[in-house]
Amino acid sequence: MKEIQVYGQKDTRSGFGEGLAELARKNQKVVGLCADLTGSLKMNAFKDENPERFFQVGIAEANMIGIAAGMAVAGMIPYTGTFANFSTGRVYDQIRQSVAYSKKNVKICASHAGLTLGEDGATHQILEDIGMMRMLPNMTVIVPADFNQTKAATIAIAEYEGPVYLRFGRPVMPVFTDSNTPFQIGKAEVLNEGVDVTIIACGHLVWKSIEAAQELSKKGISVDLINMHTIKPLDEKAILDSVAKTSCVVTAEEHMMHGGLGDAVAQVLSRKNPCPHEYVAVDDSFGESGKPMELMKKYGIDTANIVAAVNKVISRK
Repeated sequence: MKEIQVYGQKDTRSGFGEGLAELARKNQKVVGLCADLTGSLKMNAFKDENPERFFQVGIAEANMIGIAAGMAVAGMIPYTGTFANFSTGRVYDQIRQSVAYSKKNVKICASHAGLTLGEDGATHQILEDIGMMRMLPNMTVIVPADFNQTKAATIAIAEYEGPVYLRFGRPVMPVFTDSNTPFQIGKAEVLNEGVDVTIIACGHLVWKSIEAAQELSKKGISVDLINMHTIKPLDEKAILDSVAKTSCVVTAEEHMMHGGLGDAVAQVLSRKNPCPHEYVAVDDSFGESGKPMELMKKYGIDTANIVAAVNKVISRK
């Protein structure tokens, strides 16, 4: 296992906030809309520097999506910001009808996704959003791994024409991607090359997969580790090239087992190279109030669960 350099610890939502502020200084078409969560989304810098381009819509998420769609028609590049649950579940109809159907250039930016939202509990811890968004025609789905990659993705999606769902989170996590690496939509990042097993992860589970790969390396297991930051369009070549070497795969995500990264990878494998596949994901359950890392352990999406899944999938080869 090659050494992974860590550049401190930050939350991915701050990567979004910094990326949006930097982007706005270069692109006058960028506008920000928020549903009463400016501080939580780290949009204060954007708001303070661009008050004429910031729109606080209040707790009216459906209206926010409609406004954003209209702004896109007028040639602006709207970034909407609220919690992931309210960015998708509360406004799915508006996204489907007003954004995805007509391929509007709206960037739906969603913080506090998954179990690591923590103490706010099951009503806010959406675990279905990746599946909901990737099923929509014309929608691009991005789940960056750390602060640097979230910042880079926030900037990069402004150049992409069409709807984007950008998912990030609340907890402070290690920063391990290079701040100078450009973000490429649809191009996976290979973090380590190995021959015994493929691990494909997104979001916070990329770091947990790094920890698992380091632990497995000590036991002589060589991991091909892929940061699949773009769920749609999926980098099928990266998946197929990897399993051609390893003949088995583990997917890891902070999402429901159904409909997310695991199912996206499984669809590729079932059509092009069937092989043993184990999921590390929440198994058909809502979350609960608690500390983020404790919830990840309880619901089976931490480092130990990735190691166990690797041992199981290798035994199936």
